[in-house]
Amino acid sequence: PRDKTADELLQQIHRIGCSFETTWPIPDALPQNADFIFVDMIDNSAAKLKPLLQKADGSGPAVIAIIGYENPSVLDSIFELGAHAVLVKPLRATGVMSSMLMARRFWSEQNRFNQELGKLKLRLENLQNVNDAKFILMRHHGINDKEAYAIIRKQAMSKRVSTVEIAQAIINADGILNNFGAAKPTK
Repeated sequence: PRDKTADELLQQIHRIGCSFETTWPIPDALPQNADFIFVDMIDNSAAKLKPLLQKADGSGPAVIAIIGYENPSVLDSIFELGAHAVLVKPLRATGVMSSMLMARRFWSEQNRFNQELGKLKLRLENLQNVNDAKFILMRHHGINDKEAYAIIRKQAMSKRVSTVEIAQAIINADGILNNFGAAKPTK
């Protein structure tokens, strides 16, 4: 809300040389191209803002919480919101810029870690698919692990696709053949 704390914050942001936009109450959507959101942790502002930040899916702005006092419920709200930095009332001009820098760095690192985690999850999933395909080949052809991988690799090279694509094709074919076999009437 527009109060003395907000006015002091806006003056300091202006002194730093940043442009800003104020919105209160909390809007239905995040402002476009915002690098930071300062949120006063009064009432249930964290609960209102959290769904908006979740919609941003990691690409949203860095969040700086403004608190008037420390108690377990306020600190819990800060963690729940996922704030990247905290400013304490009464605001001092010397803390705003450093909080912005720390928040942006934490935000950047968090996004980098999330991207790396996504890549690792995909790689693990691909490795699991290749292993599943190897086990299918081993079961059907009575071959060992290395021979099964050699078959997958040879097929991938001859078709100029990845081993993961060949593995997925083997898994899909096995699923179809198993369903086909199960659908046969027994005599």
